[in-house]
Amino acid sequence: MTENYTALYEEHKKLGASFTDFGGWQMPLKYSSELAEHHAVRKAAGIFDLSHMGEVWVTGPDAAAFLDYALVGKISAMSVGKAKYSLICNEDGGIIDDLIVYRRPAAADAAEGSRDRFLVVPNAGNAKVVAGALAERAAAGQEGGFDVVVDDVSAATSLIAVQGPKAEEILLRLVPAAQHELVTGLKYYAAVEVPFLVGGEGRPLLLARTGYTGEDGFEIFVDNDDAAALWQAIVAIADEGELTPAGLASRDSLRLEAGMPLYGNELSLEGDPFAAGLGPVVALSKEGDFVGKAALAAKKEAGAGSTSGRKLVGLKGLGRRAGRGHYPVLKDGNVVGEVTSGQPSPSLGYPVAMAYVDVEYTEPGTVLDIDLRGKAEPFEVVALPFYKRQK
Repeated sequence: MTENYTALYEEHKKLGASFTDFGGWQMPLKYSSELAEHHAVRKAAGIFDLSHMGEVWVTGPDAAAFLDYALVGKISAMSVGKAKYSLICNEDGGIIDDLIVYRRPAAADAAEGSRDRFLVVPNAGNAKVVAGALAERAAAGQEGGFDVVVDDVSAATSLIAVQGPKAEEILLRLVPAAQHELVTGLKYYAAVEVPFLVGGEGRPLLLARTGYTGEDGFEIFVDNDDAAALWQAIVAIADEGELTPAGLASRDSLRLEAGMPLYGNELSLEGDPFAAGLGPVVALSKEGDFVGKAALAAKKEAGAGSTSGRKLVGLKGLGRRAGRGHYPVLKDGNVVGEVTSGQPSPSLGYPVAMAYVDVEYTEPGTVLDIDLRGKAEPFEVVALPFYKRQK
C-alpha cells in the first residue's frame, strides 16, 4: 500500500510519535502513553492530526438537490453554517462511508449567479472512493446530470482537532477578542470562519464544533502550507499540562466509549444503516429518488435491525477481560453475534464492546458471553453510548 504523509508528519517525529498505517497514511499511534492521552482529552484537552481525512467541495446551483440524491440524508434542509452526519450508500443499501457535510455560505459568481457550497468530509481510506462516487453521481443522476462541480481538495488540506473540556479556552487565546463570540457562540455541529492569530496575522480558517471523542471540541480546516504553523501556535499557547498531543490509539478508545461507529468495524458495504442504529439518518420520506432508496426502504420494511437480522449494541463487561473485534458473542453456548470493537474502558474502569447481535438478544440487561479464545466471559447489553460528558 502507498504510504502518505500528512503536512504535520515532521511535527509528530519531533514529539517522538510511534507511527502506524491507517488508510494508507502514516499516522501517529501514540506519543508516549495512549492511556495518558485518553485521560488528557477527558480531563483537559488533546490535539489530534486528522489530515488523513478527505475534503470534497460540492458547489453549484444544484448542489443541495444533488447531495439529496447522492446521500441518504435531506441535505437541502440544512441551514447555512450547520453540519450534518450522513451516509453514502450503494444501490443495494450497503454503506460506502459515513461522513459529515458542512453547508457554507453561497458563493456569488458574476456569470452564474449564486452557487451553493457544501464541504463533504469522508473517512481516510474512503476519500478517493467517495469523491469518485460523487463525481459519477453528479453526471448520471438525472437527464443531463446536475449543475455542480465536485472538487476533491483532500491532498491540499489539513485537519487539526482540539478536543476536551479546555478546548474552547485554549483556542480563544488564538482569536482576536472582538471575534471571541464566533467561537463561544458556535453550536455543536456547526462551523464558521474564524481569524486565527498565527504568525502575527489573523488567518481566516474554517472552525467546526465537531469531533469523534464524546467531548466538547473543535476541528480546524487549514491549507497544508499553514498546518505546521497552526499546530505549533496551538501547542505554544496552551499552559503546561493543559494540552496533550494524542494519537489514533486514544482516539479509538475515546470514540468507543462515546459509542461512535468506525467504518470497517461497525459500518461496511455488507451492513445497513438500520442494523447499525442509524435509521434516523436515512430520509426515506424526502422527495425524489436517492441512490439506494429502494433497497433501504425494502430493508426497513423487512424489519432490519428491529425484528429481523442483527442489531448493533453496547456490551458492558461483568468481568475484567475485554472482547476484541471479530470475537463471537454467545447465548447459552450458541453464537448469536460478533464483536466489532472492544477494549478496556480507561474512563469507566471495565471492558466495553460494540457488537452485532441477533435482535432477540438486544434488550438492555440481557446477559451474553463473548468467546475469549475458548473461554466464555459475561457481558451485559447496555444502551449506547457508554460514556456521556458532563455539560
